[in-house]
Amino acid sequence: MNLAYTHLLDPGFSPYSRVWVYQSSRLLTLSEALEAEELIGEFTRSWMSHSDDVKAEGHLFFGQFVVLIADETQIKVSGCSTDSSVRFIKKLGETFQVDFFNRQNLAFVKENKIEVVPLAQVPYALQHGILTPDTPYFNNLVLNKSELENDWIIPVKNSWLAKKAGLTT
Repeated sequence: MNLAYTHLLDPGFSPYSRVWVYQSSRLLTLSEALEAEELIGEFTRSWMSHSDDVKAEGHLFFGQFVVLIADETQIKVSGCSTDSSVRFIKKLGETFQVDFFNRQNLAFVKENKIEVVPLAQVPYALQHGILTPDTPYFNNLVLNKSELENDWIIPVKNSWLAKKAGLTT
């Protein structure tokens, strides 16, 4: 599975641009993904904060992750503008009948495809070799563009899960 995505990010955005990652409960079909990308583009082009345009971009990565990025070097995103992005993601989920808000389902790359494992089952999966400390994990807790570029897809052993799953002390 080709995990390259950073070349798709706008290099004109600050490394400290805010990032929100929403993981879909399932892989979108090709036609759904094409429609979702169009809707994401429409949203980011029209995203406003206190009557000012937000410098934003949005992506659908790997058919399963909506990533919104707001460069706050000129306009801050807060309150109503953040609420509008959440409303957009909820509507997107309704459109495709998927859940973008279940943070208990974690995504990993296993045998060249994305596998979703409930958080409660991660220790079991690690103990039984279903997942390993080197399994790539989608760390959807990244906060800015720099973290998205460097810390989004990382081995389990380098994530917060390592401690939670007992891989480190």
